[in-house]
Amino acid sequence: MIALAAAGAGEGLWLRARTQTAGRGRQGRDWVSPPGNLYASTIVRLRPRDPAAPTLALVAAVALDEIVGAYADPARLALKWPNDLMLDGAKLSGILLERTGDAVVIGIGVNLAHHPLLPDRVVTSLAAAGFGAPDPAELLIGLAEAFARWLAVWRQDGIAAVRARWLAQAHPRGTALSVRAPEGAPVDGLFDGLDESGALRLKLADGTVRIVHAGDVFMI
Repeated sequence: MIALAAAGAGEGLWLRARTQTAGRGRQGRDWVSPPGNLYASTIVRLRPRDPAAPTLALVAAVALDEIVGAYADPARLALKWPNDLMLDGAKLSGILLERTGDAVVIGIGVNLAHHPLLPDRVVTSLAAAGFGAPDPAELLIGLAEAFARWLAVWRQDGIAAVRARWLAQAHPRGTALSVRAPEGAPVDGLFDGLDESGALRLKLADGTVRIVHAGDVFMI
């Protein structure tokens, strides 16, 4: 999709892979990609008055939460910053943003029928949680519609409405988190929401709040 975006492919194009031989997650991690899960990507063409491009991760997250909630118990789903949808506290899906010129490619993977076993985090799938595995093509139809609606909100009303929806669907304030930044030691604290830009607010043991713009986040 990056090549298509660089070649001028228009906003709104979606591609779905049945499987992937070189799937990637955040920070270049491999993304295990057996048939039966959803692997999809789309393009957003940035306009001069759009909100900051990284906040498209919130747009994708609220759209994904909305459509997956049609197949699973919404009460068991929760969003986790910066790019995860959780089911019963386990990672169900991930979102990856990549930019080329004025195009942002948003990749979304959802564990429907299968999930990997990872050494550093708990992962699950809809099937493993007892909800069955919906058809990836059917789920993508709903996801594309939900994403288009939330993208319009993001453009017309700014990040505030998307941020509010994200917070409503997130794990509770006060959830214990460990943040592993690209550099430096892990930092532990309590979830204190998002700031106005969509960055993570992490309340430390001394009562101060650290604003986190990048890093891997784990529930502890």
